[in-house]
Amino acid sequence: MTGLQYDISNIGEVGPNILALLPEIAARAAETEKARRLPADLAAKLAGAGAFNLSKPASLGGLELEPLDFMKIVATVAEADASAGWCVMIAVTSTLGAAYMPEPAAREIFGAEDVITGGVFAPMGKAVDKGDHYLLSGQWQWGSGSANCSWLGGGAMIFKDGELQKFDNGAPYHRMLFFPAKDVAFIDSWHVSGLKGTGSGDFSIEGLKVPKERSVSFVGDRPRDPAALYKFPLFGLLALGVSSVALGNARAALEEIGTVAINKNTPGGGRSMAQRATVQAELARATALLGGAFGYLENAIAQCWSEAQGSADISVKGRANLRLACTHATEISAEICKTAYTLGGGGAVYSDNSLQRRFRDAHVATQHIATAPAVFELAGRILLDQPVDMAML
Repeated sequence: MTGLQYDISNIGEVGPNILALLPEIAARAAETEKARRLPADLAAKLAGAGAFNLSKPASLGGLELEPLDFMKIVATVAEADASAGWCVMIAVTSTLGAAYMPEPAAREIFGAEDVITGGVFAPMGKAVDKGDHYLLSGQWQWGSGSANCSWLGGGAMIFKDGELQKFDNGAPYHRMLFFPAKDVAFIDSWHVSGLKGTGSGDFSIEGLKVPKERSVSFVGDRPRDPAALYKFPLFGLLALGVSSVALGNARAALEEIGTVAINKNTPGGGRSMAQRATVQAELARATALLGGAFGYLENAIAQCWSEAQGSADISVKGRANLRLACTHATEISAEICKTAYTLGGGGAVYSDNSLQRRFRDAHVATQHIATAPAVFELAGRILLDQPVDMAML
C-alpha cells in the first residue's frame, strides 16, 4: 500500500500499533477470505494493538476515542482488508454496552485489555423474565467475528408471565443480553458473495440463564457513563462503522486501479490505460465522488460531536444528517468499487483478483440495515418535518 486516506500515527499508541499490522492484514486478505473468518492469530494481534478498545469507556481502560478517530482507524484497517475492518468495527461497537451496564457487570465482560466482544443487536431471541435473570433462547444471524470472541451479545424480545412486554409507546420491548461465547452453538451459515472473511455466521442459544445486569436496552435505557461519546445513539455509531469500512475499501480499490492503469498496456494498442481519455475521466470522477463522501461524513461527525459536548442530547436533525452521510458514503463507495472493477477488465472477473473482492465486499456493506437504502427515506422524513420513529435514529 503506497498511501492511506488518514494519518493515524498520532492517535495515541493504538494508531502506530495498527499501522504496524497493516502489511500483514493486507498480505493475508486472501487467506482471510478463504477461511471465511478473521484468522485467530490476526484477531489476537489486533486485540493486543488495542483495535477493539476504541469506544470502550475510559473507566474500564478503554480508549473512548472521538467518533472521527474511530472512523479513521476503521477506514484504515479496511484499506488493508475490508473483512478485517468489519471485524474491528463490530467488536468496537459491541463495547458500547459497557456504557449502559452497572459497573461490575461491565468490568466482568469488557474489563480485559485484550478482550474481543461481538454480537447482534437485532432482537432475534426470546428472553423470559425470571426475576433476577432472563432465560434466553434464540438464533442470531450476522454474528461477525464471533468465533474470536470471549463474550457475545444477542438482542431479544422480553416476555413475562407469557406476555410480550412493551415500551411506553407500545412498541415491543427488547434488550441486548451478553453471555460467554463458550455457551453458544456456532452454525456454519456464512456462505456469501462478499465480506467472506468476517465469519458472520449464525449462533444460537437454548435456555441460557443470563443475569439481568448483563443486559442493556439501547432504546429505553440511558447510558450510565455520561461521556459525550455515549450520547451518540447505537445506530449512529454502527452506521458510522459500516460506512468507514466501505470508504476504506473503496479508497483501496481506487488506488489499485490507478496503479493498474499506469502500468497496464491496452491490448494491441501499445498505450497504457492511463493514456486513455475514458480511463482518465472515470478515475477523476471517482476521485471527486470519494472525496465528497469522506468530506460530507466528516462534517456530519463534527456537527454531532459538537452537540454531544454540550448539555443537551444530539438533535434529531444532527442524528439524521449523520445517518444520511453514512448511507451516502456506503452507496458511493459501492459505485466506486464498481468503477474500479469495470476498469480492471477481464482480469477482474477471477475470484482471486483483489478488485473483484473489493467490489463484492462493497455491495455486501450496502445491505446492512444501518446503511440500507431505506435510511434515505428515514432522513427524508426528518428533512421534511414528518413524523419518524426515533428509535431508528
